[in-house]
Amino acid sequence: MMRRLAIALAVMGLAWPVEAEPKPEHPAQCRVAEHLVEANFPLPHTAAAIAAKKLDVLVLGAGSSVLPIAHGDEVSYPAQLRQALAEALPGVAVKVVTDVKARRTAAAMVKTLAPALAAAKPALVIWQTGTVDAMQGIDSDDFSDTLERGIGLAQEAGADVVLVNSQYSPRTESMIALGAYQEVMRWVALQHELPLFDRFSIMKLWADLGTFDLTTATNKLDMAEHVHACIGRLLSDLVVEAAKPAGPKPDGR
Repeated sequence: MMRRLAIALAVMGLAWPVEAEPKPEHPAQCRVAEHLVEANFPLPHTAAAIAAKKLDVLVLGAGSSVLPIAHGDEVSYPAQLRQALAEALPGVAVKVVTDVKARRTAAAMVKTLAPALAAAKPALVIWQTGTVDAMQGIDSDDFSDTLERGIGLAQEAGADVVLVNSQYSPRTESMIALGAYQEVMRWVALQHELPLFDRFSIMKLWADLGTFDLTTATNKLDMAEHVHACIGRLLSDLVVEAAKPAGPKPDGR
């Protein structure tokens, strides 16, 4: 199992360029998948923070939340999320902090979540997980229980939660059985009435339509940076939409 894990991680690493040249973002490419972004549950703590003009966000994740390049911290999706939120919420002080380490299972993330929450005091936790659990064959019931514990810790600390599932990679699709873990995340999100950012389906659509070439590793196209920019922008769309005040009911009440 560990040998398979190492091979899978190595292959996933090949999907992104080792070095990258900054290139302008292409919002039209991002918007191809905007219909897959569902702000189907509210984010009340986030809404209150926006009203108070100060939004603190904690991004909890594993290796796919970062870019292993010289300026990766500046262009990975947490940084792109902060920039997009700041643009969408003028007058609101937006801060995004990360608790991100490669090869972490959901259980490993939960172990460090309490101190991360205490330090960041976020109104919103964005939790990206599932890939490493799938690689290691973690029992799906245990994975579900871990999600429950992590969500409980975040909510007890006064934070909303948005779940983010695995990235899509055609290079590793046949090597990693992600389906069961994606279904667990969807079910847990529904049970707790949390938004789920379906990163897998978004990236698969981009690959299917040829919006981004997620198969060929290339230094020239700088594809990973563009993908992270779009993920950050679409995540921002979800957060802003889910934090809007509820409108009047159909009967006018």
